[in-house]
Amino acid sequence: MHLIPQAQKQLASITKPSSSPAPISISVDSCSYTSAFTSMDTAKSLILCTVLAAGLALSAADWSQGTATNYGGADGSGTMGGACGYDNLYNAGYGVLNAALSQTLFNDGASCGQCYLITCDGSRPGGQYCKPGNSITVSATNLCPPNYGLANGGWCGPGRPHFDMSQPAFENIGVYQAGIIPVLYQRVQCKRSGGVRFSIAGSNYFLLVNIQNLAGSGSVAAAWVKGDKTGWIQMSRNWGANWQALAGLVGQGLSFAVTSTGGQYIQFLNVAPGWWQFGQTYTNNYQNFAY
Repeated sequence: MHLIPQAQKQLASITKPSSSPAPISISVDSCSYTSAFTSMDTAKSLILCTVLAAGLALSAADWSQGTATNYGGADGSGTMGGACGYDNLYNAGYGVLNAALSQTLFNDGASCGQCYLITCDGSRPGGQYCKPGNSITVSATNLCPPNYGLANGGWCGPGRPHFDMSQPAFENIGVYQAGIIPVLYQRVQCKRSGGVRFSIAGSNYFLLVNIQNLAGSGSVAAAWVKGDKTGWIQMSRNWGANWQALAGLVGQGLSFAVTSTGGQYIQFLNVAPGWWQFGQTYTNNYQNFAY
């Protein structure tokens, strides 16, 4: 453990006594024990426990409260497609451990591809349906829209952090029959297999590219495309994970550049050959993000 500077200064100012006192009971937050240490050791322990307690509090602060339901059937097949535009989630690199995010988390598609660590919260109403000690990491692949036929838009209504998880993911942390469970969640780094993928659609003068399988932060902040005969062309988000460019690039080899929401910039050079076709997905199989 590394002490914070203030703790180091406190330790440096303590003078060791000439005699050893009787055993002392110490209790600082989660630290509790009886010791025959000297007062020097006792003071060190108090500071260490205080630092540890502060660290634990900071770690707890990383978790946010939300709720979770499930959809898509026992095999998760009903989760394919969705508002990020990934279509077949296995081909896109996400698989069945996925979730549709409520409007407040989906952020108009900017969260597509992000990863969330989720655990059931047994301390809240509905916690009796938790599977204690279990957690699961899911990828954001869809939107759970508000249902304005219900009060406040239902569980996915505005301002509510909610995960409509694939059934296989949900059953890792909660009992299926519960329907809805309280959860704690935090965004985490994504781990992916292979490189970033570019699925190309559009027309002769309109390029629509679905950018998939990002590791690290998992999502795209900015994107560019470059043909063999052009410079870099700024793209803009169309919907979900689809990025567009109003350019005629048919017949040219394509390179892409992407900045992740973690701030990492990578150029993917010569990803698609000059004979690329709409409806195809291209990758160099090895370049991906660390953050």
